[in-house]
Amino acid sequence: MANLSKAERIAFIDHRLQALYPQTLVPLDHRDPYTLLVAVLLSAQCTDERVNQVTPALFARADSPEQMVTLSVEEIRAIIRPCGLSPQKSKAIHRLSEMLLDLHDGEVPADLDALEQLPGVGHKTASVVMAQAFGMPTFPVDTHIHRLAQRWGLTRGRNVVETERDLKRAFPETRWNALHLQIIFYGREYCTARGCDGRVCDICRTCYPARKHPKRCHKA
Repeated sequence: MANLSKAERIAFIDHRLQALYPQTLVPLDHRDPYTLLVAVLLSAQCTDERVNQVTPALFARADSPEQMVTLSVEEIRAIIRPCGLSPQKSKAIHRLSEMLLDLHDGEVPADLDALEQLPGVGHKTASVVMAQAFGMPTFPVDTHIHRLAQRWGLTRGRNVVETERDLKRAFPETRWNALHLQIIFYGREYCTARGCDGRVCDICRTCYPARKHPKRCHKA
């Protein structure tokens, strides 16, 4: 059986993911743009489940920039330690809270460039906040989406920047925000780093039935 063409792959992937995950609820518990921003920052190199275990204690102490700056960096670090990278993350949370107060009247700006100027907030984090807090079309790409996009023949990108560009070209803008989460959900459930090598899960097998060897992926 022949492999699907790129257009056929795009159509199948889009249909399959919508069928599997019609509801794309943000997996990080949050109350507003600020708590989402902090939660996404904490999720770097940490599972969403662990973040959701940590944030209730943090947000009970401080769930706004005004409250967060009253805590010391050491107090923040003690609470978020289970998330890993706590020295860097605690400093970033405290400093970005100060900057939100100084530069944005205590509000999280609905502006990608302004978000990327905040400490600890890279392009992916800013894109997630823009998509999930403000409904702006973005396509945040992490290492997992980068891997799946390569397995599914949606990109030849050697990094997340190139993969984001290719995914935005492949799918309509109206699908970007949901697809970002749907691909993550599918990758966690079916197309894991070790559980699928490009020949195991339903999407990989359907898109590439003639694939005989594991798909080698460029790391982000």
